[in-house]
Amino acid sequence: MSQLKVSFACGLYDRMLALYTGEVRPVGIDLNFLAIDSPRDIFDRMGGGLEFDACEMSSSEYISRLAGGDCPLVAIPVFPSRVFRHSFICVNRKAGIKSAKDLEGKRVGVPLYTMTAAVFIRGLLQHEYGVDLSRIQWVQGAINSAGAHGRPSAPPLLRPVHIEINDSGKSLNQLLVEGKIDAIAGTSVPAAIRTNPDIVRLFPNYREVEKQYYKRTGIFPIMHLVVIRRELYQQHRFVASSLYEAMCDAKKIALSKMRYAGATRYMLPWLSDDLEEIDQLFGADPWPYGIEANRPTLEALVNYLVEQGLIDRPLPLDQIFVPTYGERHEGL
Repeated sequence: MSQLKVSFACGLYDRMLALYTGEVRPVGIDLNFLAIDSPRDIFDRMGGGLEFDACEMSSSEYISRLAGGDCPLVAIPVFPSRVFRHSFICVNRKAGIKSAKDLEGKRVGVPLYTMTAAVFIRGLLQHEYGVDLSRIQWVQGAINSAGAHGRPSAPPLLRPVHIEINDSGKSLNQLLVEGKIDAIAGTSVPAAIRTNPDIVRLFPNYREVEKQYYKRTGIFPIMHLVVIRRELYQQHRFVASSLYEAMCDAKKIALSKMRYAGATRYMLPWLSDDLEEIDQLFGADPWPYGIEANRPTLEALVNYLVEQGLIDRPLPLDQIFVPTYGERHEGL
């Protein structure tokens, strides 16, 4: 019996590597794994032209399109990318920003106002530090290069927000150094943080801050999920379960290899110590898939999307993801 050919675009993450090498093969699927380093490129190509059968996708863009109706994609609860975001808020010392509340009344650069990283950053600023987001002037553009950050397919905002497009011909990094913006919040740090003593992180002890944040809230921010073309899913519903199970198996292999101490696979000199810290904080798996293991994070994301005017109502999580028939690896 012939297998269904499915193209899948994703970064070559450790938890996806076994799918790329063929060590794990989704049942009933001949998977063409397209390793693409730039997530923004994947999102734009899928959102703008449905170029792939499945791919990693911006969580905020997918949920926004789903809430807006007539979404050509469905999602499974696999999360290729998740990142704590306190460490990605950087400021110019000369702006007098010593605490999160000091961002009020300031000009803050952001790659895309609608991107998932920005949604989570605004959510933690509002809920953890009481920041009045309406008092921030957002300046949108690429961080370390001039121009825009991609071509997003998210629907328009549901209410007005103070967003200025950076058309200066300079990067947000340059504007921060020159004092034309006061801070940057995004997916990378400004290049000047390595050379200019005035450019610093708002939370210099971010690792400890992020650990305490997770202990208190249970939120480990999810950046990307996995989507499938709705038309393909409707024709071959087994694809959702097959991909989900295979991706769980691939992640299980990555976790096992990460813990092999005979010859470490990653360029982390104190990997053993890092693993002990991970186990204390997260348990056996710091990167769970499935809905229930991620409910606090997913519900926070949906609530932030409503509060920030990206969607008009909270979506139940079981409406965001299609069934994966048992999710035998739930939480792994």
